[in-house]
Amino acid sequence: MTAELGDPMRDGEIRLEPMAETHRAALKAACAEDLEIWPIYATSWDPDHFDETFDLVMALKRWCRFVIFSGDALAGMSCFINVDAQRGALEIGNTYYVPRMRGTGFNRRVKDLMLSRAIDCGFRRIEFKVDARNQRSQAAMTRLGAVREGVIRADRITWTGHVRDTVLFSILASEWDRSASVHR
Repeated sequence: MTAELGDPMRDGEIRLEPMAETHRAALKAACAEDLEIWPIYATSWDPDHFDETFDLVMALKRWCRFVIFSGDALAGMSCFINVDAQRGALEIGNTYYVPRMRGTGFNRRVKDLMLSRAIDCGFRRIEFKVDARNQRSQAAMTRLGAVREGVIRADRITWTGHVRDTVLFSILASEWDRSASVHR
């Protein structure tokens, strides 16, 4: 049986589950572990904005949302965004990890799972859109092997009112080397 895009994923102790109302409280607590990160996100998941953002994201029709676990602990979230099967493209984004998971290789393992799933489901182009101020995420995209395509100037207005420049990265299915991914 072929997996569907939004089905659960697993690699050892890492588990991605479709985001659901039952995850609200644990995800809210996880997002509150780093209050200083939210100003570089387009929308805020801080405690003051969490419930509104959660409800908005859960209502988006062209998104597949996941909460991410390391063992039994909720470690973050990520999404397939603007899923367009006709175009064969989607974005991976709205990613957040609790501070203890950053710099551990965890992101690479999660992205390998998500990239493999997207490609197995027939997507030919996977995009990543990063705030130009977010150097850590840009470095992670480079390590992942994504191609930096350029900057979308004044792309959006964030929740803080900042007019954001967005750095666009992509990986094409023809470029993805499964043998180099860490979970294979």
